[in-house]
Amino acid sequence: MQILKIKTSYKSEIMDITKELKEAVIKSGVKSGIVNIFCPHTTANVILFENSDASLKRDLLGMLKDVVPFRDYSHNNARAHLKAALLRNNINLIVENAEIMLGKWQGIYLVEFDGPRERNVYLKVMNG
Repeated sequence: MQILKIKTSYKSEIMDITKELKEAVIKSGVKSGIVNIFCPHTTANVILFENSDASLKRDLLGMLKDVVPFRDYSHNNARAHLKAALLRNNINLIVENAEIMLGKWQGIYLVEFDGPRERNVYLKVMNG
């Protein structure tokens, strides 16, 4: 298992971590298999998302802001937890020729809801 340390800069943001994950897969030495990417936080997630239009990241954060509006929640940081609960915390992807198989317009992103923080992203690359 490898652990990537990702520093976020804002309260809410979507960071492209594709390059770091591709490098970690190469470093693993696995040529053909599966990579599991896991975010062990309750106020951050990992997602597959559009990689060519930055405005879509703003749209996603805006949509989540609408779905989980400001109000008096019983938990101090409930909004961050509720937003994160709507997204996934892990992704399984195919590795072929030591490369993560992604669609032309796909990237792998860390989604932060309680930053800025240092986040961990775990990945396990398995032969297959």
